[in-house]
Amino acid sequence: MISWAIAWTNAKIVGEYLHFYNLIFFRFLLGFITLIPFIIIKKIPLPKANHIKYIIIPSLLFFLYNIAFFKGTNFGLAGQGGVLVTTLNPLFTMIIMTLINKKILIKEILGIFLGIFGGFIIMNLHKEGLNNIYNPNNIYFIICAITWGFMTVSIKYAQQLINPYIFICLCYFFTMVICLPFTNITNINLNLLDLRFYLNFFLVSIGAMSFGTSIYIYSTSILGPTRVSVFIFSVPFIAMLTANIVLNEPFTKNIVIGGLLSLLSIYIINKK
Repeated sequence: MISWAIAWTNAKIVGEYLHFYNLIFFRFLLGFITLIPFIIIKKIPLPKANHIKYIIIPSLLFFLYNIAFFKGTNFGLAGQGGVLVTTLNPLFTMIIMTLINKKILIKEILGIFLGIFGGFIIMNLHKEGLNNIYNPNNIYFIICAITWGFMTVSIKYAQQLINPYIFICLCYFFTMVICLPFTNITNINLNLLDLRFYLNFFLVSIGAMSFGTSIYIYSTSILGPTRVSVFIFSVPFIAMLTANIVLNEPFTKNIVIGGLLSLLSIYIINKK
């Protein structure tokens, strides 16, 4: 979760160097390569051909999420994105699971409305109006939260049929392939890539994705999508603190208050 928290700052920094399609391609290329030795050592067989479709859907969602991730950190505040996405994601996950199971409790309804209210405060909608949702500072982060919610649920069902390790590896591979037609490697000027870029790209790729996301995907098959998504709540304030220290982004009252309300909403939902 720490690797995810600092990834918002890392993404904003690497976005200064490369186009987001190039960043997505190389991010998933590195993720795929780093998992291959593990797959070989474990001698994990490939999934059945008719199960590949269960990998394609999460891969498409990965692609959409990463577009919104890099665009959001480019237009908006990295700290705000870290708080908004990671507090709204569990709520969207729970809403999706509720629609699938067709069952909801009073406390879950209360938690959903409280979490959405917290999200409104984070986006400063109480002062700037509902139209501010469509501001690039907010809309890409909302897309991140929604796509990650759908991805968490789809991963849960896919891993009932496919080994989690090979599932993760192939997800990274297919996301890389999906991104390939949009990638323009010839535009990359290697002379402009300095130590600052390589360090942050290593953290946003190997750290946040190969390590952090792989563990998240694997644990989804064990704990379930709703419970796993709750662990994301260790992320928001670390993300905001990192953005403040590295990027000098401000701590604002609306982000802190909205984040706390969203945290409270998930506590209410998961309280037995």
